[in-house]
Amino acid sequence: MPPDLPPPPYWLYLLECEGGVYYAGIALDVEQRFLRHVCGLGAKFTRARPPLRILAAREYPSKGDALRAEARLKALPRARKLAFFSADG
Repeated sequence: MPPDLPPPPYWLYLLECEGGVYYAGIALDVEQRFLRHVCGLGAKFTRARPPLRILAAREYPSKGDALRAEARLKALPRARKLAFFSADG
């Protein structure tokens, strides 16, 4: 990547999976990552509980920022996970 271009943004996303459980992750392309999960090529968690839909996603300027946000999201109780995406998370 040329040095004058900013790095691509990372996305934090939240999926609803079979059984009503949530899965959170980060990706450069949420739609592509969702399709990988659906095809069984994603995380071990989503191979056991296939994703049904993308519930929310938020853009972050770097992978580190997205990983820190993912850790904050995963620390929340289930009832507050969706609200995380509408608040200043």
